Amino acid sequence: MPDLPSPEEIEAARTPAGGWKRDQLAAWGVPWPPPNGWKDELTERWQAARQDGALPSPPRPVPADFAQEALDFG
Repeated sequence: MPDLPSPEEIEAARTPAGGWKRDQLAAWGVPWPPPNGWKDELTERWQAARQDGALPSPPRPVPADFAQEALDFG
């Protein structure tokens, strides 16, 4: 069973062009091409797993080619 990403993880995995890579979607169990509503379904499954007492999956390591798009001066 693939790891269920949190809504934040889904958004963080966007490419600079605004989409998602095929291999990332496959790791989440989303077929290619992704069907309409795939993000909502993943979010609903993640929320249901949390309500059932399951712990969310641990954070994934940052990919080597990760580039932060905004600077945080907080």
